[in-house]
Parts: sequence; C-alpha cells; structure tokens
Amino acid sequence: MADPLSPRTDLSLPPLGYGAANVGNLHRALTDDEAHAVLEAAWDAGIRSFDTAPHYGLGLSERRLGAFLATKPRDEFVLSTKVGRLLVANPGGQESLDLDNGFHVPQTVRREWDFSEAGIRRSLDESLERMGLDRVDLLYLHDPELADLERDLDSGIRALTALKSEGRIRATGLGSMSADALALGAASGGLDTLMVAGRLTLLEQPALADVVPACERTGTGIVTASVFNSGLLAHDAPSANPRYEYGDAPPEILERATRIADICRAHGVSLPAAALQYTLRIATVRSVVAGSSRPQQIRQNAEWMRAPIPDALWDDLARDDLIP
Repeated sequence: MADPLSPRTDLSLPPLGYGAANVGNLHRALTDDEAHAVLEAAWDAGIRSFDTAPHYGLGLSERRLGAFLATKPRDEFVLSTKVGRLLVANPGGQESLDLDNGFHVPQTVRREWDFSEAGIRRSLDESLERMGLDRVDLLYLHDPELADLERDLDSGIRALTALKSEGRIRATGLGSMSADALALGAASGGLDTLMVAGRLTLLEQPALADVVPACERTGTGIVTASVFNSGLLAHDAPSANPRYEYGDAPPEILERATRIADICRAHGVSLPAAALQYTLRIATVRSVVAGSSRPQQIRQNAEWMRAPIPDALWDDLARDDLIP
C-alpha cells in the first residue's frame, strides 16, 4: 500500500501517473481518435493516475480525458486537475491558434487569472462540467507565482482547504516550476502535495535546497513532473535530442547529461529508466507524472518504471557528484 500524500489526507498515488497536456494538443495536434488511443495505452499499461488542467489546450485536455475516464470504473483511478486560470469567451479567437502557449487549438476562449475562492470554486465546477465527471480527487493551485504569489497562495490555500472540508476533493496541492512558490507552499503546512516540475530530476535538484526540507517539516508529499528535463533525458544518448527547458541545452548541461548517460550505460541501465525512477528514492516523493502523445512512448515509460536498477548505479553517480 502506497503512503498517503500527507498525514492530512488518505489519498495515495501510484508510482507513475499520466500527465495529459499532450491530449490537449501540446506541441502537435491530435485527432480525438489519436488522443483516445494515447489514453487507452496508458490504461492498458496499468496507469491509474491522470493529471490535467484547464490550461492544457484551453480545456481540450479535460474534455478528452473526461470522455475517456467516463468509460472506466470511477473507483479504479485517481484524477487531478488545477485551478487559477478561468477560461472565458474570446470572440474572434477561432481565427488563431494558442501557439504562444504551445497548444494547437483555436483560441475560442482565453485564460483569466483568478485565485479568489469564488474563482477557484467556479474553476472546479467548470472543469467537472468539461470532463463530465462528478469529482476530482486532487486539486492543484497552478502557477500562483505568475501574478501576486503571496496573495494568490493565501487565498488559494484557503479555498482548497474549504473544498476539502466539504468533501468535494480529497487532497490539496500546488503545481509549479518555481522553487520559491513551491517552498512557500510547503512551508504553509496547508497543502497535501506539491507537483514539482523540472526542479527535482536526475539532471538537477534545486528543490533539495528549500522545497524538500520544507516538505519534510510539514509532512507534505511531492509529485515530480518533467523528469526528462524537456526531453534531454528521454534518450540513452542526450545529444540525440538536446532540448532543455524551452530551447537547446547549454553546453555544460549537455555535458552533465552525457556523463550521467555514460554511467547508466556502464551499468546496463537505460538513461530514461534512471530518470523516471530517481526521484522516488527521495522519501517525500510519492509519484512521478510523465506525459506523451505517442502510445508506444507511454508503454515504454511504464516498462522503464519497472526496470531493475542496481544500487551501484546511484553510488557511482553520487561519487562523481552528479547526484547528492
């Protein structure tokens, strides 16, 4: 039995979850049938935790994921979505695509920032309507650092706490790439989990400085995302896809990834398998979320998560100062 996300909830997560940004047409457009095949591949691979957000494809990810999950027994999966961005009508937006945010969808709606309690309740209700489901298990505040962090974090935590006390959600969270936002969220003691995106990976671990210690103090669980560092660790040879964050990997980052890959190769371990499993070695980490738009990649992720990795690999990485 997996450990609960925190002492404040009974909700636990499996080691591997599916992040559904890709079925919102992130980076490339999918047909409804293609998106269904992606989600079916995740289910067939044994994945039972699914994460989405209104932000992903301006609601398309939620609609597709909800339609898929409506065909599955509700007690057999865990579902999370996010709040903080309302979707409001955008007259004339159908003539352009949301490519500035990476989504190949018409801009028939636009995002409106709202971390007020009323806005968060409205966001949850609208997400449930888009998904056609009656509940989500885990609700994350989504990127509160992009406006007024302290104000939005305070009002957001109060709203999530109220929804949890009313029984509308089972657990509360914060999802962000900002170490400052994550550390503040953990230190508050008012959240069950953090989704740490790209700040706790095999390649780099800035979250170990403040975020993880704050989670340890407050009993806050962690879900890691973007563990492949935007693709750099998704292949056995990092130079095959030197993409990092939102551009090409700087030489020093590529060199570090290559050194990690060399040690993995020496132990007969695939670099992506090590990247997927690494953060689960940290006591506060409960689950890893990975996304893809290709069924074969999802099946491969599930296999990598099950691959045996010798302790000697981690020892060698630590000896070379590549992990703590």
